[in-house]
Amino acid sequence: MKKVLVISYYWPPSGGIGVHRCLKFVKYLQDFGWEPVVYAPLNAQYEYCDDTNFKDIPENITIIRRKILEPFGLFKKISGRKKTDSANPIYLRDRKPKPIDKMAIWIRGNLFIPDARKFWIRPSVKFLKKYLKENPVDVIFSDGPPHTNTMIACKLSKKTGIPWLMDFQDPWTQVDYYSMLKIGKRADRIHHKLEREAFNTAKKTTIVSPTWKKDLESIGATNVDVIVWGYDEDDFGKEDMILDEDFSIIHAGQLGFDRKPDTFIKVLGDIKKENPEFAKNLKIKFAGKVDYSIIELINDNGLADNYTGFGNIPRPQALEITLKAHILFLPLNKADNAKGRIPGKLFENIRAKRPILCLGPTDSDVSNILKETNTGKTFEYDDYENIKKYILDIYSKYLSKNNIIDARNLEKYTVKNQTKLLAGYLDKIT
Repeated sequence: MKKVLVISYYWPPSGGIGVHRCLKFVKYLQDFGWEPVVYAPLNAQYEYCDDTNFKDIPENITIIRRKILEPFGLFKKISGRKKTDSANPIYLRDRKPKPIDKMAIWIRGNLFIPDARKFWIRPSVKFLKKYLKENPVDVIFSDGPPHTNTMIACKLSKKTGIPWLMDFQDPWTQVDYYSMLKIGKRADRIHHKLEREAFNTAKKTTIVSPTWKKDLESIGATNVDVIVWGYDEDDFGKEDMILDEDFSIIHAGQLGFDRKPDTFIKVLGDIKKENPEFAKNLKIKFAGKVDYSIIELINDNGLADNYTGFGNIPRPQALEITLKAHILFLPLNKADNAKGRIPGKLFENIRAKRPILCLGPTDSDVSNILKETNTGKTFEYDDYENIKKYILDIYSKYLSKNNIIDARNLEKYTVKNQTKLLAGYLDKIT
């Protein structure tokens, strides 16, 4: 069996969606002739942890963990945050921005290049270069962001001559929050220089959406293909869940101000005022951290009594509330590249076979997948009338206990099938 070195910052006990791309690849790679060797940090300051992710790690694989130096603890201390508070004031804010938050964003974009994990690059390359002499692998795989992973793999591939497949959850300089980092001209040049170096070194590049594939190619990336997130059938029970008794609208995952759903929340507030029965039945349930401005929006529209915020919860619990929902809410980032934004949670949502209400470009990659799978509809953020019509249509089906959908063409989007694609690309570059 051939070996692949998988370089990933996110690894159990990390929670959140970011950990699942590498974790699920590692889970299934052996089925397609590849033995993974995982390199991950030992003491990373993850936003939150979820021990249920350990179940997906295959037995008897090699996992190398090395210490990492990160600045998040210092930032929290200086900014007066608790250890449990968010260290990400860029697009997910736990309070109204203060000068220290703005300063932290500038420092992040201009001094920590490619990102705040940069101090892990040099010691990792030094260690792995020596390790690989004694424990050779056939190929290197990295997933970014953080693009610290990308730079470790890039430098390691150049020093060892081992071919490298560079994977992107999000683009680098084209990512939607790049403009939020207040990056100056000097730092921008460095980011682009490192990005070009990565393009020129990688033997193969993969990214999560067709639109972003074209975007990468437009700035010089070559040999690019798409591997979407996918869903893991093992995460879903064999029996269908009993739906919520309430008319539940569910979002599971972080919800930043770059996805602030003003019109959607207004629609719900207006229907509540118009329909006392709807007011009694409506339950808005958000799992994961939510920007403070969205909580204010809910309160301002008279929906405080209908709202439940779960905060960060274990993945099995998030999937359970997803499966029981009457509407799955999926807002895409308000950004120039939103057409290519395919959130990882989309695939769990389509597998849940519950009606999806997506906000974003109606010609987006997500919209195309929803049409292909018959699992929901996409609306522009300000499309008041059609958002309202869709909610009332689903509500009518809820009242008649007939809120079911005929989902189709799901199988291609399993993680196992996406890992098969990855294994095929690894075969080609070795």
